[in-house]
Amino acid sequence: MPNPRAQSGRTHPLAVIAAMALPLVLWHAEAVTPSGAFVVMVVAAGGLLASARRARSAEARAAVLALEFERRDAALARASEEALRTVSATLDAIPDAILEIDGARNIVRANAAGRALLSASPGATLLSIVRDPDILAGVDDVLAGRETAEIPFTLPGSVERHFVVHVLRLDLGAAARSRAIVLYRDVTALRNADRLRADFVANVSHEMRTPLASLSGFIETLRGPARDDEPARLRFLEIMEGEARRMTRLVSDLLSLSRIEASEHAAPTDAVDIGPLVARVADALGPVAQARRISIAVDMAPGLPAVAGDGDQLQQVLQNLVDNAIKYGRADGEVRISARSLPADGAVPARVSIAISDSGEGIAREHLHRLTERFYRVDPGRSRRMGGTGLGLAIVKHIVNRHRGTLSIESVPGQGSVFTVRIPAMAGAVTARDQRDQPSSTA
Repeated sequence: MPNPRAQSGRTHPLAVIAAMALPLVLWHAEAVTPSGAFVVMVVAAGGLLASARRARSAEARAAVLALEFERRDAALARASEEALRTVSATLDAIPDAILEIDGARNIVRANAAGRALLSASPGATLLSIVRDPDILAGVDDVLAGRETAEIPFTLPGSVERHFVVHVLRLDLGAAARSRAIVLYRDVTALRNADRLRADFVANVSHEMRTPLASLSGFIETLRGPARDDEPARLRFLEIMEGEARRMTRLVSDLLSLSRIEASEHAAPTDAVDIGPLVARVADALGPVAQARRISIAVDMAPGLPAVAGDGDQLQQVLQNLVDNAIKYGRADGEVRISARSLPADGAVPARVSIAISDSGEGIAREHLHRLTERFYRVDPGRSRRMGGTGLGLAIVKHIVNRHRGTLSIESVPGQGSVFTVRIPAMAGAVTARDQRDQPSSTA
């Protein structure tokens, strides 16, 4: 664009020359007298000066207007950037995964949940991250003119997650191309709650039928034939007390399992030091082990990293496993708790491995894959005599799943069993206390 100031700088000398030459030309042509020529020159010079002043004034006003326009443009740009940041921050604060899709099925925008859940990024194609044909068909229908679509979707994995995918038409005006919003609503907790209610009723009905029948029978006997039989009455009351306690433990374990399953899809994020958990469990179960003439040995590797977890739930895992090892171990035997750090291996992150081994009778191979099922017992009679509910290992499995860890079971009949839990370590985390000088101990 030409510069007005440069142009005025070029034309101003020409105007001066013309103003000086015009009187001379007129005087030379004898069109005016010398005095007339002088008057013409003065008038021309005055007009020239006035024109110059007006030009400078116009230039000054143009400069002020240009500066004002620049300031307005800068303010509009800042306001636009601030609006975009606000929109992005608002979308990132929404826990549901949200994608904005253009008419070519390219991703225009993805919020934080969408980036975390689907690894979505602007510019990528929808087909590169979504392979479910129903979702793709729903997006195509909405881009073609349909207002909304709703598709159920299950994300497979060690812990399945269930979603309802809502596809909504984004109206940007008649001149804009069609766009769609894809929103993943996590309904895992609702699905689990429905399933847990049904399972809870079925399990409680099955497991409580026998003790309730026993209690009813004993009550009838005490009211009838054993009404005046003092030894029988005391013996029956002791059995009834045991059955009542077993039902209490059963209800407590079922409620605990229900709470764990309800939150299983949400991995915990707190930093937990394994050392203190192991020490608390060993101290708490020490008297139980001593009563069965079993020793508890603790072998902690130095410098274990903290794990990402829920301290109370991890303590429950250790307590259930150590309690089982004591119950089913041989008298005068040993229960060993050992913990080691496992380095990262390819896609597998660094982990902390906690192994609980016993010197019991062992478990036959055909039972190993079913041990974590609800109410599955290798020896139902012995389990009930030991006070077991058949839910301890199911609770362990679901807690480990919630922590995105693994549980493995190794057993050789006649030589005992080893239950190993591996939990991902916190990135860059270390233990809250230095364990380098902590020796292995035996309780």
